[in-house]
Amino acid sequence: MKLSEKFGRGFSEDTLKNCRKFYLIYKDRISETVFELFAVEKSETVFSFFKDQMPFSLQWSHYLVLIRIDNADERSFYEIEAAKSGWNVRTLQRQYNSSLYERLALSRNKDAVLQLASEGNVVTKPEDIVKQPTVLEFLGMEEKAEYVESDLESAIIDKLQKFLLEMGKGYLFEARQKRFTYGEDHFYVDLVFYNRLLRCYVVVDLKTDKLTHQDLGQMQMYVNYYDQYEKLDDENPAVGILLCKEKNDALVEITLPKDANVFASEYRLYLPDKKLLQDKLKEWIAEEDDGN
Repeated sequence: MKLSEKFGRGFSEDTLKNCRKFYLIYKDRISETVFELFAVEKSETVFSFFKDQMPFSLQWSHYLVLIRIDNADERSFYEIEAAKSGWNVRTLQRQYNSSLYERLALSRNKDAVLQLASEGNVVTKPEDIVKQPTVLEFLGMEEKAEYVESDLESAIIDKLQKFLLEMGKGYLFEARQKRFTYGEDHFYVDLVFYNRLLRCYVVVDLKTDKLTHQDLGQMQMYVNYYDQYEKLDDENPAVGILLCKEKNDALVEITLPKDANVFASEYRLYLPDKKLLQDKLKEWIAEEDDGN
């Protein structure tokens, strides 16, 4: 009440609790105490005291999401990505709910995981655009429903903007069911994209059942074709991504050469269990530490 009388609106009990939490998390960025900041001038919200003078690039509503993230590295990643990619609050919340940080981290080595927290998702090599798993809950398809690849493809095209957001940075859509002919045979690639950050084609095939070695071989053939007949001299080799209902890492490893630009990612039609992914990431980091 006294604060409202002195400074105006914006000093409810919930707001003050959030501001206290914000201060405790980000106090290293704040060179003055909260009390000194209060004395600056009248303002509608406490956050303006921080934002006007300190290096905070997002809106208060973004930080209301961020301060609820306990893991400091994860929180830093989402703050960096939200600022760099211009996410609104709804997008930030969706990316957090979809466990984007854990899914990217599980696709990288330990040093690259640390880079996520300090630099965000920096795309410099094909592995940087692959998530484990890929989350397609926005398609609105029932997990237990019977459907074929064409159903999944049509749903993706209908929600293309959201699909590009899930796939990551730098994607440009080129075609669906892109036909190419080799010899006397015709082949059809489900989805073709271009990634302007990697400067290469990204071809995507959809599999609504268990991944087979034939699927991997076919995708390797697609990538080889694009490298030989579509890629320009100053562009990088094509990348192939198989989005599948179920994959076997051992099968992928034994089928593809180590330098293959072909990746398999399971897709989910629902938001993943965040706690399960967090536990999996902790186990993976522990295994990395034991191996060093």
